[in-house]
Amino acid sequence: MADSTINFPASSRTRNWIRLRTLVFLRWWAIAGQIAALVIAELLYGLSLEIGYCYLVVGVSVVSNIVATFIFPENKRLSERETLIITLFDLVQLGVLLYLTGGLNNPFSILIVGPVTVSAAALTARSTIFLALTAIVIASVLIEFHLPLRTEQGFILRVPDIFLFGIWVAIVIAVIFLGAYARRITSEMHAMSEALQATQMALAREQKLTDLGGVVAAAAHELGTPLATIKLTSSELAQELEGNDDLREDALLIKEQADRCRDILRSMGRAGKDDLHLRHAPLVAVLEEAAEPHAERGKTILFEERPHGDPPEHQPTILRRPEIIHGLRNLIQNAVDFSRATVWIETEWTDQSITIRIMDDGLGYPPTLLGRIGEPFMRRRNQPADSRRPEYEGMGLGLFIAKTLLERSGADLNFANGSDSFRTRKDYSDRTGAFVEVTWPRDRLESDPRAARKTLGQNQPISG
Repeated sequence: MADSTINFPASSRTRNWIRLRTLVFLRWWAIAGQIAALVIAELLYGLSLEIGYCYLVVGVSVVSNIVATFIFPENKRLSERETLIITLFDLVQLGVLLYLTGGLNNPFSILIVGPVTVSAAALTARSTIFLALTAIVIASVLIEFHLPLRTEQGFILRVPDIFLFGIWVAIVIAVIFLGAYARRITSEMHAMSEALQATQMALAREQKLTDLGGVVAAAAHELGTPLATIKLTSSELAQELEGNDDLREDALLIKEQADRCRDILRSMGRAGKDDLHLRHAPLVAVLEEAAEPHAERGKTILFEERPHGDPPEHQPTILRRPEIIHGLRNLIQNAVDFSRATVWIETEWTDQSITIRIMDDGLGYPPTLLGRIGEPFMRRRNQPADSRRPEYEGMGLGLFIAKTLLERSGADLNFANGSDSFRTRKDYSDRTGAFVEVTWPRDRLESDPRAARKTLGQNQPISG
């Protein structure tokens, strides 16, 4: 949606957001586990290991952690390249340790999957693929090249070749599957996080506009009297200065500028909706306000009312909540963008519910995307560009913001195509495009009638 576009840096998801201390802390746990495994293997199970070389490999990790702790500040955040180097170091260190302790005959060989999973959650796809290939290469090398595991009696502990091959296959599958799984989940979490951030920004912007409108309306009200006085006084001066053209022109200029100030305040004051009377408005009036920015875009917007009951239920008065107005405005904008000529906004209410339907005569939603509408950053790379809106990249963030805001207000949204929904209704035959139905329980949307009739009270001065 054009009015909901919020740009995020392409690399914001993966760069400079991992703290060095986090990786250092995790590596201390890994080092503790490695040392514990070596001690237990030697003392409890009596395995004959190249223990000096093993502790040397673990010691390299200890030294690197100590250097990282004392050299770099606590709040240092790693770049993409730095995170990749550290993760690659951990992968190679683990590979060397496995080489010294039996290769894939070592049951801890499955831990080679760990650095790849960390990369999938923290780095770009390119870095993750590089680490995954490195892990597979290390696992493949360890099949043939490794120091054997020996007992104190000199017996070699070795699994059969078929099981060794099965372990290699399991590691390769785990690297691919867990890497892809972690990558997918992390990508969706980042997309949802950024979309929710955009939703909060949109709501904050709408709230600021509402608040600003209230200030402008109050200013227009407070300045009306002094401007009227200036206009009256300047008119009287102009009449009294009939014989002095220069001074008369100055008086008329003052009057003209007072009129201009009045017109400016009146124009700006149209957005001033924080007046106590207008905090509550009829349902259709709120819809007209939501549709107002798109009323002059060359499309016809028709409003229809369908009350139920006998006698029909009165039109509900609802609260003018910024999230509802912004959400409905996004849905109306989408309809206007893709309609051929007409958009219908239908309101229906009973004593239990309030329903709004937004329909158009366009082509509707792509059938392949209909079930995913409302997901953030939803787009298809092979989707052809729309000639009516060439900058449009797919129904993603705008509809997500609208859906999220309206659902937070208690609404239930349904998306469909009019060509499918109204196939048997001749009176709706021209409503072939997108169809959105928004339904609230009436008590979630309707304002207290007593509050709507509340007196305004005394005018309050505007304080700086």
